[in-house]
Amino acid sequence: MTMKIFLCWFIACIILDLTFGNRQKIDGFENTLGHLKPQHSSESQANAVQQLINRVIGKKSKWFAIIIDRTIGPEGKDTFRISKRHDEKIEIIATSGVTAAWGFHYYLKNYCHCHISWDGNQIKLPSIFPEVHITVTSNDRFRYYQNVCTAGYSSTWWQWEQWERNIDWMALNGINLALAFHGQEAIWERVYLQLNFTREEINEQFGGPAFLPWARMGNIRGWGGPLSPAWHSHTITLQHKILERMRELGIIPVLPAFAGHVPRAFIRVFPSANLSKTEAWNGFEDKYCCPYLLSPSDPLFKIVGGKFLQTYIDEFGTDHVYNCDTFNENEPSKSDLESLKNIGAAVYSAMTSVDPQAIWIMQGWLFVNEFEFWTEPRVEAFVTSVPIGKMIVLDLQSEQFPQYSRLKSYYGQPFIWCMLHNFGGTLGMFGSAEIINKRVIEARKMTGSTMIGTGLTPEGINQNYVIYELMNEMAYRNKSVDLDAWFEYYSVRRYGAWNEYATTAWRILGRTIYDFIGLERIRGHYVITRRPSLKIQPWTWYSPDLMLSAWDNFIKAQYGRMNNTLYKHDLVDITRQSLQLIAEDIYLNIRGAFNKKHLTELRLQCNLLLEIFDDLESILAASENFLLGKWLNDARLLGTNDDERNLYEYNARNQITLWGPDGQIQDYANKQWSGVMSDYFKARWSIFLNALIESITRNEKFNSSIIDKKMFDEVEKPFTFSRKNYSTVPQGDVVKIATALNEKWRRHNVTLISKKFKRIELQSKKILHDELE
Repeated sequence: MTMKIFLCWFIACIILDLTFGNRQKIDGFENTLGHLKPQHSSESQANAVQQLINRVIGKKSKWFAIIIDRTIGPEGKDTFRISKRHDEKIEIIATSGVTAAWGFHYYLKNYCHCHISWDGNQIKLPSIFPEVHITVTSNDRFRYYQNVCTAGYSSTWWQWEQWERNIDWMALNGINLALAFHGQEAIWERVYLQLNFTREEINEQFGGPAFLPWARMGNIRGWGGPLSPAWHSHTITLQHKILERMRELGIIPVLPAFAGHVPRAFIRVFPSANLSKTEAWNGFEDKYCCPYLLSPSDPLFKIVGGKFLQTYIDEFGTDHVYNCDTFNENEPSKSDLESLKNIGAAVYSAMTSVDPQAIWIMQGWLFVNEFEFWTEPRVEAFVTSVPIGKMIVLDLQSEQFPQYSRLKSYYGQPFIWCMLHNFGGTLGMFGSAEIINKRVIEARKMTGSTMIGTGLTPEGINQNYVIYELMNEMAYRNKSVDLDAWFEYYSVRRYGAWNEYATTAWRILGRTIYDFIGLERIRGHYVITRRPSLKIQPWTWYSPDLMLSAWDNFIKAQYGRMNNTLYKHDLVDITRQSLQLIAEDIYLNIRGAFNKKHLTELRLQCNLLLEIFDDLESILAASENFLLGKWLNDARLLGTNDDERNLYEYNARNQITLWGPDGQIQDYANKQWSGVMSDYFKARWSIFLNALIESITRNEKFNSSIIDKKMFDEVEKPFTFSRKNYSTVPQGDVVKIATALNEKWRRHNVTLISKKFKRIELQSKKILHDELE
């Protein structure tokens, strides 16, 4: 099938799907949620979108005309209409600014075959813009974005330039409801100072910049701090810019509210307060855990909560929607239904005491993580303590652990179908394309469904963009797509040209690594990123043979005419994934040789594994998106003096390694980056592998406890305090390095690896001729 014929067929399918499939009823929550709309004028929104288009395509933005007309589509949904006028301009009429930006992106994707992503853009515009006449209406009221943890794992060190790109990306993908949490510690400081707390007592409550999300949810306190006046000033200034841009584009910001967690010093200021300590979280010692939870039955709850929200609104204004999570990975101290009702009602009452139009958005992670506690009666008591339609539940991991069916559409409260996908911002190719392709649509059609939107709720971004692209499209799709064709067209858009090897590789990836269906909680814990042990159990849900054949095809794709930036990014990622897979086989050989006391074989396999680390370091160092130096440099740039710069660097290093003073959540947020690979992962494995060899050489029992302590003392803890500089610019040629590594590991005399590579050509040809002809 030629590229031209394929693209015509694919676009025709989209048009038919959207033209005849989008005739669904309103969600039934107009009376309670109808006020959540853009507040800026139509002219202001249109102007903001025109400026966005100029940022994306420059001078050619003059060929686009934006009109905001809230009457062109059904109430409670968003509509854009795209047509080419007689003056050759592309006219986009939409119900809001963000919807117009969505329409612009839709046109670029489906008519100009462009691609805009976290990893980079491919925008090769035609000399004459294609004809178009299409109307698209969203399936739901909302498209939601962000997890409360994203601010820790991804955007901690962002300044305005990065936030501007991120908000543009939101608008281009139709996201009209997004978390905006900056500045809350600065507001809390004002509130606590007014309540006669000292600065020292306040600082004991706040986490450091990289750990703020968990301090906000009452999991930890003080770890990574203190926060400086300069930090507070930075977040206030940044939040004003973020909110201004979001609002002028028509994106509704979700602001923070009071969840009930207060400093330990609360008992000094209010001796009669009804307080209870939260449970210790993930092994954190008392110094850094267990803030007080103010009882919702205490009149102070509404007073403190109201004072915070009023102060926040006075500074930033409001769009009437708020998020707080009282029980994130922390069970309530009381389990009776009446107590749970009272807690929910008190949290909401603190909001409405200030804003009578308040809507509470709550992450539904507690119903997954504390599944046994949150029985159906308890959930019903908690969520229905708020008037129906005044709470929105984020069904946080719908693609793997959906709760909306078990909990009967949250007993009438509206919910958003969310894809969580990523934990800790870890790297590793992974996704559940088939589930996304089907279950979003099924959830809308479910009897009694109260679904009002789709959402992206990853803990970390800048990974596996393909699966987020598919999820975003489910906001307007009414039926499942042909995933083989979808992955193929994704490749064409992403690289700007048809390449049979690239499209074959993506089809293989779509059928294997992006086709996970199961209950395994995947958190980026692969052999190379885990603390070395003889007890690691490598696990894959896909055929390693096929994964490596995708790598082989991707190497061959270098000879086509494609977008080099995105191709190189993906080549690094797929090479990284392939070497990671090979490392797992070598690890099993190491374990087998050690158990059999085959010293020669053990030394051979240990050297091979260390070579893998060196090879990973070289390929990661060649791409700007895989550099530890950028993460550390961004952290230091926010400091205003050496103490701040050093503290922020410590935050940045600790979060991606020990995550706590002594490794409380060790490697949870690990990063396969250049610098981390050589000085952290490889350094640990070197100690471990040398200990295995010495154990056999000296005929001594291997003592894992001694080796664990050695790794902590000599690698893990020193890494977090190190001030070593790492490059912020790529080193080396991605294509040359990846090609050399592919050739090297093809011919290497490792039994399991050889088996993997034997059938690569046969499998590639079979897939190519099977499906593409």
